Amino acid sequence: MIVTTTETVAGREITETLGTVRGNTVRARNVGRDITQGLRNVVGGELKSYTGLLADSRDEATDRMVDDAESMGADAIVSVRYVTAEVAQGAAEILAYGTAVKLAAESGSNTDVA
Repeated sequence: MIVTTTETVAGREITETLGTVRGNTVRARNVGRDITQGLRNVVGGELKSYTGLLADSRDEATDRMVDDAESMGADAIVSVRYVTAEVAQGAAEILAYGTAVKLAAESGSNTDVA
């Protein structure tokens, strides 16, 4: 599955637009993690534990978006965007969305069966 933030796929023709696809996840912080990260916040620096949590959340949202596109028979997802929002104190949603499309066969590919 090709996933891109651009409106097109370089070198490929979009033959059909299948519709909007999305994937999301909601994650909550861990109380123990909050204490250690709170101390880090006092002295400054990257909150690596939260960075990892958000990266995992983006990956999960992306995987769910790809699953949605595959269920529609898509070859690619274009115009992919990510949005995050706090849904409760200490919990955030990550939403990945884009447009599922079908692509023309790659030029030079042989689709004949011998």
